[in-house]
Amino acid sequence: MSTVTTEPGTPEAPPARRDAETTKAAILKAARHLLARHAHADITLKAVADRAGVSPPLILKYFGNKDTLFARVMSFEADADALLDAPLGELGRHMVRHVLDSQRDRGADPLLRIAFAPLHGDHGDVLRANFRTQVTDRLAERLTGPDAALRAELAVATLIGLGVMYGIARGPRLRASSVDDIAGRYGPLVQAQLTP
Repeated sequence: MSTVTTEPGTPEAPPARRDAETTKAAILKAARHLLARHAHADITLKAVADRAGVSPPLILKYFGNKDTLFARVMSFEADADALLDAPLGELGRHMVRHVLDSQRDRGADPLLRIAFAPLHGDHGDVLRANFRTQVTDRLAERLTGPDAALRAELAVATLIGLGVMYGIARGPRLRASSVDDIAGRYGPLVQAQLTP
């Protein structure tokens, strides 16, 4: 690998290329960001490309068309896999950590885009249906005891509140606290619904 020099007339090394997975992740993150702020019909591939730092044809290469891209964005399946990836007795703290780590590290909350479903008309109905089947219903299937579906919805509602306070309201004390501290304080609130 050549090094960059500052001597006149000496060529610089070409910029590092993104790999395909990093590029796809940047496109999905950009589309999620825009979907949380604009109606689906108002979002163009050019706007997604500009936000992701890629060209519109690259989006077409990876996703085929706008509908396919937004079908991925409106799915919670991969996020739910990570969100629910812990034993039931430890799930509350894990879910809190995952919400905070996702916002801090990736700049994207795994659940919060459901709050913007009313912006999207028929696409909002798809977003809500995906959310129910891929997040709350799936969580309810893991729970034992009475009112499992209600308890799953309450646990997820608690997490959405945390996501709103962290990512939208940007609570300064919350954002300044460590993930461990917040998971220790807030995790038991979520866990109370999972294993009452």
